[in-house]
Amino acid sequence: MSNLPYAGVYFVTFTVTAWVDVFSRPVYKHTLIDSIKYCQENKGLLLYCWCLMSNHIHMIIGSDGVYSVDQIIRDMKKFTSKIISKQITDQKESRSEWMSNLFRFRGRCHPKEIGSKFWQDGYDCFELFTDHVFEQKLNYIHDNPVRTEIVEEPHHYLYSSARNYAAMPGVLEVVIA
Repeated sequence: MSNLPYAGVYFVTFTVTAWVDVFSRPVYKHTLIDSIKYCQENKGLLLYCWCLMSNHIHMIIGSDGVYSVDQIIRDMKKFTSKIISKQITDQKESRSEWMSNLFRFRGRCHPKEIGSKFWQDGYDCFELFTDHVFEQKLNYIHDNPVRTEIVEEPHHYLYSSARNYAAMPGVLEVVIA
């Protein structure tokens, strides 16, 4: 491991409402990926590790100080919620009506009675303080598609930084630890 600035490096997970498998379609995956790229380029997001699964994303992230991690995640969730919800409505796929209805129902049930609820409230987040914990979370994230039997090897999964760590081209740029 390199000298990570452990103060401010976090393991983060956020999940689609009701664990709906939205990210089984490339259009929705690419919307989230584009949002992450935007945050890297414009909000100071430092991305060390990531893996996008069908209904959640795991990341190890930090911030260069322009925006806090909380602000970046808040903005990313807000933006992707609006765009992906619109894409679901506009796409003519078999699950569009079902997903849109579910997200609207969850929005109406929300204490603030919002129009639609794409992401679950909040997100799992805890700070990483040691090389051991960082390595443990990195392996957990990269092994996620192996544990769910999507691929046999972590670097075979396109929507993960395991490719970057295997010296292969990745979908997103990451800070290699």
